[in-house]
Amino acid sequence: MMANDGFISLNSDDTTIIVACAIGDRPRILHWGARLRDASGEMISQLTTRQHVHGGPDVFLESSLFNEIGASPPGLSGFSAHRAGQHWAQEFVVEHVIENKPGSVSIVCRDDASEIVATSSISLDDETGVMTLSTAIENAGKSELSIDTCAAGNLPLNERASRLFGFTGRWAMEFQREEIPPFSGSYVRENLRGRTSHDSFPGLIAAADNTTEQEGDCFGFHLGWSGNHRLRVDRLNDGRAFVQMGECFLPSEMTLAPGETYQSPTLYAAFSPNGMNGLSSRFHTHLKTQVMDGRIDRKPRPVHYNTWEAVYFDHDLEKLKTLADKAAEVGVERFILDDGWFGSRRDDTSGLGDWQASDAVYPDGLKPLIDHVKSRGMEFGLWFEPEMVNPDSDLFRTHPDWILKAEGLDQPPARHQYVLDLTRAEVADHLFGQIDAVLADHDIDYIKWDMNRDIHHPGSGGRAVASRQTHAVYALMDRIRAKYPDLEIESCASGGGRADYGVLSRTDRIWTSDSNDALDRQLIQRGATYFFPLDVIGAHVGPARCHITGRRLSMQLRVATAFFGHMGLELDLLKERPKDIDTLKTGLALHKEHRSLLHSGVVHRLEVPAHANAIAVVAADGSEALFSWCDLTGHVETHPRRMFAVGLDESTLYRVRLIWPTGQISPTQPSIIEAANLHGDGSMFTGEALMQIGLQLPLTLPETCLIFHMKAE
Repeated sequence: MMANDGFISLNSDDTTIIVACAIGDRPRILHWGARLRDASGEMISQLTTRQHVHGGPDVFLESSLFNEIGASPPGLSGFSAHRAGQHWAQEFVVEHVIENKPGSVSIVCRDDASEIVATSSISLDDETGVMTLSTAIENAGKSELSIDTCAAGNLPLNERASRLFGFTGRWAMEFQREEIPPFSGSYVRENLRGRTSHDSFPGLIAAADNTTEQEGDCFGFHLGWSGNHRLRVDRLNDGRAFVQMGECFLPSEMTLAPGETYQSPTLYAAFSPNGMNGLSSRFHTHLKTQVMDGRIDRKPRPVHYNTWEAVYFDHDLEKLKTLADKAAEVGVERFILDDGWFGSRRDDTSGLGDWQASDAVYPDGLKPLIDHVKSRGMEFGLWFEPEMVNPDSDLFRTHPDWILKAEGLDQPPARHQYVLDLTRAEVADHLFGQIDAVLADHDIDYIKWDMNRDIHHPGSGGRAVASRQTHAVYALMDRIRAKYPDLEIESCASGGGRADYGVLSRTDRIWTSDSNDALDRQLIQRGATYFFPLDVIGAHVGPARCHITGRRLSMQLRVATAFFGHMGLELDLLKERPKDIDTLKTGLALHKEHRSLLHSGVVHRLEVPAHANAIAVVAADGSEALFSWCDLTGHVETHPRRMFAVGLDESTLYRVRLIWPTGQISPTQPSIIEAANLHGDGSMFTGEALMQIGLQLPLTLPETCLIFHMKAE
């Protein structure tokens, strides 16, 4: 790893990072990308030599791990700080390098003039090829240091990574991938919502011109942070390009007293020579093995039933018991009681903050319902929104000063609620005490942890505290997990508004979107798979008519869409048609039969025409696969296209069957279903034929989703 010539080399099977970090020089990444077997740092440095140009500085300005103002190319503000307006420019040079463990180093730098110590920590995971990068800033001076900007790191982009993909969306339409047109200058996304956000997910993909889902070089970036953030890509007019991600600070928010240290969130980055699917596989594995604590691997992921779209705020114990009976009958394994069980919470205008069961609705507490759910063989889960308070609540009437606020300003109203100031120890202790009391007195296996509004005025004591608030939320989660080590927690924020590796290091599932519209979910869940594996992506069968979009969709489509995720239900089982209940029961049984593969296999997104979505999960050894093809709107051609399988072993014979939906699908016969007996014993095809020739899809109506099972024999 360490070399005597001032260079560090970190290697995995097909990735190499080379860092120039000679003592007394500014540190920078020379190479990050394909594995280099023989090229040295000195060789790369010579190959990339740049010279003085007329009209520019007399010496060529290199970038650095920090891109600090004062020493970097103009415009690359990866780090900016000052002392009361003085010492606003820095030049960090290497003091020493620490080898933390194989594949991990910390490069300690210092700027004497501003008295700042900056440490960049870089690791390359040998198993996944994912790099982690973070920055620590120590105030080594005798006066207060104000930090305006501090990226987790500055990563150079390979010149061949010419295409850029970001992720945007909105409430009920998260994780929408968008290609960013070519540009010279900067692409910047700033999120100041106080949570990961629905519209500015902190993820980015850079790819070569010829890169597809399955082939070609690409680079991925994700900031593991659940608060305000900035994502920035700079393309300079000299041909270089850089990616920076880090927190986005409010004015004077990040100030360090003498001796204090700021630690940035972690930037996760990966290179893949095998297309975007290869990139996703690296992120998925790294999240499961290096970020999450592994508790979800102890058992199969339980099928959920969430009560929200069945009862909303209209809680009735007898109806809930009947719903639990019906849920158990169709195959549910975990029953979650959503919003409305506590205090005066009969609608969204009151009760938040009063975390005791409502005497009016549950005169004997929650125990009768929990006991009933447990008697039906299901786990029990409960909804909380700990960070919020309604003005109409006992908590707010007692402690109106416990909320985040900007002095002298009225807060923009949002969902009739305010955000509690968790940076105050008495507030965090009170919330822990209330949640702890509920968990200690009841047999609860699961918490759905929600956050339903942006933080518009994250202030405390007159100062902005957005960063401290995020850390305080993490600390409260950590405290609960420490006392209840078997408890699982779902991260929800009006759907996918808090979904990132920072929160998943202390939770077990993300609620992907508040929209259970199966057509929308096809694209939402596809977008989420770029960074998240299927077993943490909450996916529910919603009602026949989606209350958000107004669309009516078949049970077959709803089941097939939720099938590829951590499957659950969120509908009134007492209002569904008996025929649809039978279909649902069959679908849940089929999901359980295949969930080991779904939640352990390699995820592949297929290249598809605009009217379709397709995803596959292939066993790591290629012995088995599931392929989903959804016709979203209908095709222009008279016949649908062929589906080209991916990830199979070319020489292996696979038995191919169509396992969903059952019954007659095509308007004319015989289709390939009859010709290849796909609804019966199926037919045998080589992996080579399935991947190179493809499988002709049958004619179907729009809004039809087909699931094929392929098993080696």
